[in-house]
Amino acid sequence: MSETENLCDVIIFGGHGDLAFRKLMPALYHLVEDGYLNHQSRILTVTRREMSNEEHIELVKSKLLEFMKEGEFDEARFAEFAKQLQVVRVDLTDEESYRSLKEALDLYPERERVNYLSTSPDFFGSICKALNHWELITPQSRVVLEKPIGRDLKSSRAINVEVLKYFEESQVYRIDHYLGKDTVQNIMALRFSNRFFMPLWDANNIDHVQITVAESVGVEGRWGYYDDYGAMRDMIQNHLMQLLCLVAMEPPCSLDADSVRDEKVKVLRSLRPMSPSDIETKTVRAQYTQGSSDGEAVPGYREGIGVENSDTETFAAIRVDIDNWRWNGVPFYIRSGKRLRRRNSEIVIQFKSIPHSIFANKGRCISQNALVITLQPKESIKLKLMNKIPGLTEQMRLQQVDLELNAPLNAKRKPEAYERLMLDVIRSNPTLFMRLDEVEAAWKWADIILEGWAENIVPMKSYNAGSDGPSAAIALIERDGRSWHDEF
Repeated sequence: MSETENLCDVIIFGGHGDLAFRKLMPALYHLVEDGYLNHQSRILTVTRREMSNEEHIELVKSKLLEFMKEGEFDEARFAEFAKQLQVVRVDLTDEESYRSLKEALDLYPERERVNYLSTSPDFFGSICKALNHWELITPQSRVVLEKPIGRDLKSSRAINVEVLKYFEESQVYRIDHYLGKDTVQNIMALRFSNRFFMPLWDANNIDHVQITVAESVGVEGRWGYYDDYGAMRDMIQNHLMQLLCLVAMEPPCSLDADSVRDEKVKVLRSLRPMSPSDIETKTVRAQYTQGSSDGEAVPGYREGIGVENSDTETFAAIRVDIDNWRWNGVPFYIRSGKRLRRRNSEIVIQFKSIPHSIFANKGRCISQNALVITLQPKESIKLKLMNKIPGLTEQMRLQQVDLELNAPLNAKRKPEAYERLMLDVIRSNPTLFMRLDEVEAAWKWADIILEGWAENIVPMKSYNAGSDGPSAAIALIERDGRSWHDEF
């Protein structure tokens, strides 16, 4: 690495929060360790707590030991990493207190700056205003916004308008950590670098698409946030919509940021708006009740928070239709929920059956070719094909087998999503981040459903904790003669 390559100041607002300790610090540690972040770069943690730098370093060390995988922490390497750590006390509600941050940043006034806002979105505007007031925003500055950016289109616009008073759109990085996963990025590689997939990727050959993000955990201490947002705002409007865009978008003219994001925006603008009758028949919302998880009894959502009348959904399932030539008549079934039977995130591209089967199989046509892209708990890509069952039977019989498409992992450690995204911000590469028109197009579509739910067009269903979700979600897809992927 040259003396100036990837040299910057990384400023983490809310740097003593859960996200900073659980994801950001481990990501930065690995970027330094692997030589991607210049060892002269500074990592400044902004917090309102009174703390010496020595105490801060000890706290970071304890959190790295807590959240990093076994064998990843190295005492000698941390000693070098610790030299880059600095704590700065700032009260985010007091513009005058930013003076201490200015004093720290003015030591290297020409250095590029990455401002990571790991705070409530309520602070996004005031932080940017204070940075501008103290002349801490340079043409080389970037600002990273963590979701959620608003609860609807109106509040999202208000936050973005405030941020864009002080930063150019090209300087704003709206993060979605799902896009940092290697397997998610591999969707584009599979689609656009393999000749045999390209002619099959349309309504003539694909029957339907399923996108599932299932979590076995509950709210886990995040009730104050979660009850304001729910599954639709927390997961579907951003994470699942981004996955849908990667599956459905047209080939971009190149891999530069705007070419990729232009095609994603076209998909979002092609989503069929929901009428009231569509909301009634094509959406499901539900809350988990008491049940069991990992063999232990767990309370229901309302019991866990002690609130009897919360109408926040912990599960949502939706049939999405895309009105364009490529996807006309191909439904996209998406679902996400908490306290389900197991943690599982996957995309299933279900191809159409062959027109006629010449094989016995008791008269059934069992051709069920599918591409299954698993994001968690273990990333994998499988192509499901039909194969002859070995044996001497008179009639040839078939069975489904998996063709593994996973690339061999040469590195000892697979980088986490936040490493990729942090490095892209440091490199000023916005490809995997959401542009303003993307965010607004997704909210515009989601708002219609949320408004319908607020009017109780779709009554709230329930499901037992530790189950596969509400029966209404099964009925949603089975009405169309299909079923959810059996490995959920």
